[in-house]
Parts: sequence; structure tokens; C-alpha cells
Amino acid sequence: MDWLQFFFLHPVSLYQGAAFPFALLFNYLCITESFPTRARYLFLLAGGGVLALAAMGPYALLIFIPALCAVALISSLSPQEVHGLTFFFQMGWQTLCHLGLHYKEYYLSEPPPVRFYITLSSLMLLTQRVTSLSLDISEGKVEAAWRGTRSRSSLSEHLWDALPYISYLLFFPALLGGSLCSFQRFQACVQRPSSLYPSISFWALIWRGLQILGLECLKVALRRVVSTGAGLDDCQRLECIYIMWSTAGLFKLTYYSHWILDDSLLHAAGFGSEAGQRPGEEGYVPDVDIWTLETTHRISLFARQWNRSTAQWLKRLVFQRSWRWPVLQTFAFSAWWHGLHPGQVFGFLCWSVMVKADYLIHTFADGCIRCWPLRLLYRSLTWAHTQIIIAYVMLAVEGRSFSSLCRLCCSYNSIFPVTYCLLLFLLARRKRKCN
Repeated sequence: MDWLQFFFLHPVSLYQGAAFPFALLFNYLCITESFPTRARYLFLLAGGGVLALAAMGPYALLIFIPALCAVALISSLSPQEVHGLTFFFQMGWQTLCHLGLHYKEYYLSEPPPVRFYITLSSLMLLTQRVTSLSLDISEGKVEAAWRGTRSRSSLSEHLWDALPYISYLLFFPALLGGSLCSFQRFQACVQRPSSLYPSISFWALIWRGLQILGLECLKVALRRVVSTGAGLDDCQRLECIYIMWSTAGLFKLTYYSHWILDDSLLHAAGFGSEAGQRPGEEGYVPDVDIWTLETTHRISLFARQWNRSTAQWLKRLVFQRSWRWPVLQTFAFSAWWHGLHPGQVFGFLCWSVMVKADYLIHTFADGCIRCWPLRLLYRSLTWAHTQIIIAYVMLAVEGRSFSSLCRLCCSYNSIFPVTYCLLLFLLARRKRKCN
């Protein structure tokens, strides 16, 4: 029975798989000469609306309302005003929805429907696209849809002008998951001439399918190990570390398989790695690089490579615009974006401290360790420490509740982040003395 619990059993993966034939159909129609640009925008928008209603039911209104409001703000505000107002509106709406989840979970003690969780996940992705578009407009990368000084003779022309924006916010290949696609890239892909539209690489899709199958098989095997182990409360020291590592491994495999499936859907629709790229423009960024994530010995590199398009979005939205403590502000905003559950707040703030310690530790080690045997030993130890600390952070974030956070903090696993905190304090003090 365990072998039947593959990715199609997960609700989000089920809907992503159902959208796959329509992504292939969209790619095929774009190759034909009789599929104009407006029809492409409408196809993507209609597919997003149908997918939202099928996956979220009545909760789809929580997606449609902020998307329409964001388009109204973008179409009516000046480029200097658009980012600030759309950012606070979108994050305010998302926070209210997360507070509704908190109320059901912590006060009513009843789990919300699965459709509500899907809606919140899609709303977080919508926030990425809204803020990315508003930043592009405020920075002059996208021509603003400002109509403050221009009058139109009909409402239909207003709607046609807004069609690319609403289609970008709700297009179905990225509605439930997938790497963040900029508006410039989205527009370039949709407006690409039929003769230049990229054909589908079925070998690439088959390879992604084999990767998902392998990851799901590993999940089945690892789930048996996790289910037969003891909890964090009643286990010995080494066993406690092993349980934490294996549980975090189960979470990572789930993320990897979902990200590869999302990437496959975007690739099937024509928004993949070779589609829509202009000279000098950064290409498509997939969310997962499993080899780098599993082999790096630096926590900071893991943070940059984990969910890469989101990491780049956070860097642009928060890190590069922060005057003081950019790392702390970036991870604090990430906790806000994820929902401000107790485990998420602790996990992301702990991660920010670990990243700061990671910079100082590796800077100090690079200046002290010269011979290659010691460097090899150092890389091995820091790799193991990195994997354990990431597992610790992941269990805190995924556990979310205060009770699971207390169990994690009271376990022997807390020794590892505490060690990094002590090293951060000592190295920071040494750096101040040297300065």
C-alpha cells in the first residue's frame, strides 16, 4: 500500500498533473499561426481561473480579489507610488488569511480544509508575482499602466490594456507552484512569434518524470524509517540526531519532487529554461539544485540555493533595500510571508543567526587552515554540521506549533545551533578587537 502513495496522491500534485495536458495544448497552439497574442493571454487566464476553482473551491475568491485589486492599483497609480501601496495591500491581505488559519488551528482546535491550505500556498506565490511586477514598474523595467492623464473612449480598451497583467498574476502553470517568472519574461514568452516558439523537449520531461519517481521511492523508504523511530522526547542522543535528520530528509524529498513537477509544468507550457530569454536578461531559474543542496558545507550557500527563485526575490525585495541588518530583516520578512507561526518565527530567526555565524566561521577558517588534509577534515565536519543545522531549522519551521517547537528545543539537537551561536559571539568579539 505504501508504494501507491506517490506524488499523485498529494492534492497539489494531483491538480498540477491535471493541468499538464492543457500546458502541452497551450504550447502546441502557440506553434500554430492561428493563435494570436490576445488569445494566448485569455487561454492562460481562463486556465488559471478554472484551476483555482477546481483546487480551491469557494476559497478561490481569496486569490481573485487581491489579483484584481493589484491590477487596479497598477493601472491607476504612478510608477513612484505603485510598489509601496501594492506591497502593503498584498501583504496585509495575506496576513489576514494567515490569521484566519491561526484562529482555526489554535483557538478552535480544528484543522481547516485542504483547499484552504492550497489557497494560502497559491496566495504566497501571488504575492511574489505582485511585488515583482510592482518593483519592475517602479524601477522602470516595465512600462507602467498609468492611465491618470489619459482618457479612454470605452471600457473594453481598459480591459484589454489590463489583460497582460491579470493573466500574469493568474496564469495556470504558475498558479499552484513553480519558479518565479518575471513579467518581462512572461510577456516575451506569450508574444513570441509562432515560428520562433520553442518546441517541447520530451526527453527533458521524461528525465524530470524519472527524477520524481526516484524521489518518491526514496520517500516511501524513508517514511518507514521515520514511522518506526522514537520521538524527540524519548530517544537517546545519537538516535535523536538520526530521527531529526531522517525526518528533515523526508521534508526535503517532498519539496524536491514538487519543485521538479512544477518545473515540468512550466517547461511543458513553454516557460522553461530556453523560452523567452532576451540578450542580457537572466534566464529561467529552477527552484531546485539537489546536488548543491546536499553537498554544500556552507549554510549561507544552502540559504541562497534553497528555493532559488524565492531566495532571489527576497534578496531583491528586502536584502538589497535594507539599511541595517539585511540578513536578519530578510529572514524576518520570510517568517512574516510564511505566516508567523511560532515555529516559523523561531526557525527563520535561528537560520539568520546561523548564516551570520557561517560567514565568520568560514572567513576565519580560510585564513587559518592551509594544508589540504586539514581542509578536507574541516569540509567534512562543516558539511555534517550544515546538514544537521538545516534539519533543525526545517523541523522548527515545519512543526509550526509552539508545542512541537518546545520538544525540539529541549532535545539534544539544540547543541548544534548553540555551538554556532557561541562561535558567532567569539569570532565577532575577536573581529571587533582586531578592528
